[in-house]
Formats: sequence, C-alpha cells, structure tokens
Amino acid sequence: MKIRSTVLFLMMVSGWVSAQKVIEIGKKAPEITMTKADGSPFALSALKGKLVLIDFWATWCAPCVEEQPELKTLYETYAEQVKNNRFEILGVSLDKNKESWEKAIDRFKINWIQISDLKFWKSPVAKTYEVDELPFNVIIDGQGTILAKNLHGKELEEFLKKNLN
Repeated sequence: MKIRSTVLFLMMVSGWVSAQKVIEIGKKAPEITMTKADGSPFALSALKGKLVLIDFWATWCAPCVEEQPELKTLYETYAEQVKNNRFEILGVSLDKNKESWEKAIDRFKINWIQISDLKFWKSPVAKTYEVDELPFNVIIDGQGTILAKNLHGKELEEFLKKNLN
C-alpha cells in the first residue's frame, strides 16, 4: 500500500512538473543555438545586454510574411538603438526549405539576424519555446529575462517605444 501511494505521488508530481511553463514573463529565456543563412553558428547569448525581440516565423505562414514589413519598419525606427547595442531582432525560422527561407530574407530585405535549424515544427527550439502557432515572439531584456510575449502591431510598437526611448 505504501509503495502504491508513493508511486501515485511521484506520478502526480511528474505531471505537475511537466505542466510548468518555461516561457513565462519574469523567467530566463532558454538559450537558442542555430545556424544563420550563411551557415555560421549563432547563439542568443551573443546578444546579452540588448533588448531582443525573438521573432518565430516561417515563409509558409501568411501572417508571418505579412508581418515582416512591419518588423522592418520597427527595425529602421530603432536603428540608432541597434547601432548602440541596445536593441536587436532575432528571426527564428521554422522553415524546412533553405532556399525558400533565403529568398524571403532577400525579398523582404531583412537585415536583422536570421537563424534556423530547418526542422519545421520538429525544431527543439520551437518545443522549448512552446511555439504552437505562428507568428510568435518573445521579448527579453539584456539579462535574458522574458519581459513580454506574443506582442504584435500597435501593442508591439508601444512596448518598444516605452522600453527603448
């Protein structure tokens, strides 16, 4: 009887632990290590000290594609903060076709950091960041603490304005 109670208790605790959210405001953002379009490795930790908008997107996602010009405008708006190492956008593509991904980077003239493991929804980073729909984003501070998630349009503009001006 005692063993059965212990097993039941462990099963309950195990379920509770696995239900804990990793991506919550106030928690540290997990490291991301992937490859840039040019084949070089890149790690999120290289952006330490900056406010970072981590943008999960894909070329096959119509809302993501529609959002790229808005992100470009924001990036240009805060070009001075980018230059002064205060702000960066990190695009994390959930594509599986490198050619499509590279063409989209060129077509939209995306000049912020783009990375991908080309594993589509099977990307370990997508699982870690609990991405279940696109577009999805997370904003972290210079110490890697999550400040906000899934902000788009005016809400994203206002957040950046408040935190970068």
